[in-house]
Amino acid sequence: MIPRLLRRMAAVLAGLALLLVALAVSYRWVPPPGSPLMAIRLAQGAPGIDRRWVPLDAISPHLVAAVVASEDSRFCTHHGIDWDAVEAARDHNEAGGRLRGASTLSMQTAKNAFLWPDRTWLRKGAELGFTLLIEATWPKRRIAEVYLNLAEWGDGIFGAEAAARRHFGKPAADLSAQEAALLAAVLPNPRRWSPERPTAYIRNRAATIERRMAIVRRDGLAACILDPA
Repeated sequence: MIPRLLRRMAAVLAGLALLLVALAVSYRWVPPPGSPLMAIRLAQGAPGIDRRWVPLDAISPHLVAAVVASEDSRFCTHHGIDWDAVEAARDHNEAGGRLRGASTLSMQTAKNAFLWPDRTWLRKGAELGFTLLIEATWPKRRIAEVYLNLAEWGDGIFGAEAAARRHFGKPAADLSAQEAALLAAVLPNPRRWSPERPTAYIRNRAATIERRMAIVRRDGLAACILDPA
C-alpha cells in the first residue's frame, strides 16, 4: 500500500515538475500573465495591480543601464549565478558587516515570475532551479525584458511602463538617465521609498547609480541587452 502511494506521489510531483518546466520555457515567448507577488499584494489589500507589459525596445536604455549598474554589473557574462559576488557576499557577512546577498538579475527574474518572497532553503533551491532553467532556455534580452516588466515599483505598481507613468507621467521609453537612476535606487524596497519623492539617501544612491551607468555604457556591460549579436 505504502509503495503504491509513494509511486503515485512521485508521479504527481514529476508531472508538476514537467508542467512548471513547460511553463517556464513558454515564457520565452509569452508574457507571464502575472506573478505570485502580485497575488500576494492583492491579498494584503493593495488597491489594484497597475501593470502594463511593453517590449524591451519600448523601455529606455537608461533604465536598462541603471538596473545593470545597481543590481548586476556582470549580467552579460555570468550564467545565472555570479560566483564572484557570492564569495564577496560570504566574506562580507562573515566579517560581521551588514548582511547582503548576491542575487543576480536572472535570479530575481526567476523569483518574480515563478516564486513567492521567502528566505527558506526550499524557496532558494527552487529559485536556483528556475534560474538555471531560464538561463538555459531564454536569451539574456528576454530575461531583462521579463525582469523589467515584473519588478515591483510601489504599492500595486509592477513593471517599467506602469512605474514610469505613475511616478513621472511618461512612458518608459522616455525616461531620462536621472529618472532611471531613481527607479533603480528604490528597487531594494519600493514600497518604502518613492522615486518621485526621494529621501536624501535615495537621491545619493541614485547619483551613485547614475555614475555607474556611465561605466556600464563605457565598458559595454549591458551589450547583451542593448546591442545583442
